[in-house]
Amino acid sequence: MNQQPRFLVETALLTHGLPSVSDDKLVQTFDCTNPTFAWIDQGRLVLGNIEQFVPFRSRAMEPLRIDHVHFNQALYDGLSGALTASGTMAACAASDITVAVSCGIGGIMGEDICSDLPALSDLPCALIATSPKDMMEIDKTIGYLTGNCVNVLGYRNNKCNGFLFVNPQPAEISSFTGNTLSSHTLLMAAIPEQLRLADHSLLDAAITAGVKQKQNGGYFHPAVNAALDILSAGISSRLQLDALHFNIKLAAELT
Repeated sequence: MNQQPRFLVETALLTHGLPSVSDDKLVQTFDCTNPTFAWIDQGRLVLGNIEQFVPFRSRAMEPLRIDHVHFNQALYDGLSGALTASGTMAACAASDITVAVSCGIGGIMGEDICSDLPALSDLPCALIATSPKDMMEIDKTIGYLTGNCVNVLGYRNNKCNGFLFVNPQPAEISSFTGNTLSSHTLLMAAIPEQLRLADHSLLDAAITAGVKQKQNGGYFHPAVNAALDILSAGISSRLQLDALHFNIKLAAELT
């Protein structure tokens, strides 16, 4: 790319998480905003627009999901894969870019701590996202971040109460009042509650599908997204696509 991008957008969701969203729909959604996406292709970090990314998405039926822990090794080993939120933060750090953009991010689930959390405290960039995903323990997730010197903020909101569903036990956070982002900051722009999915049994069924997939050696979150996509007749994918698009527009305003 000829000009240094101001922020990078994750590609794991677009590669693995939106099964009913076509390549043409992605191009239509992101063509006007023209953000820069980040992925790894045969050991090379690629920063490109949506039209450059779509061919990778189309041929990447069994791609890796690369986080910040495995980022450098993937480059060294010549691997190909989409970048998660933390992987995108690693790409930002490697490219002297200060803001990464995601949608739903990981958190704490039982004994598991998603790599998105330590990346926020370890890497010198900010992350704009929507929320920790619905199966995550919100209080523990927010507590981990604030306890590790991450500034957790809500965009026009002072609570975190779920991603695609409304969590009845929200976590209190600070409301964003500035116009720029500093490193080690998580800024969350929630999906409006009235647009979210109401039937929590869909989430339970999707989590069951994700657990089964993980037990069989696959990826948990893509299986959850695939199940939700089917169970909601594509609404879950449209919500996530719209949320990512909003986060991109927000990043453009703040960088």
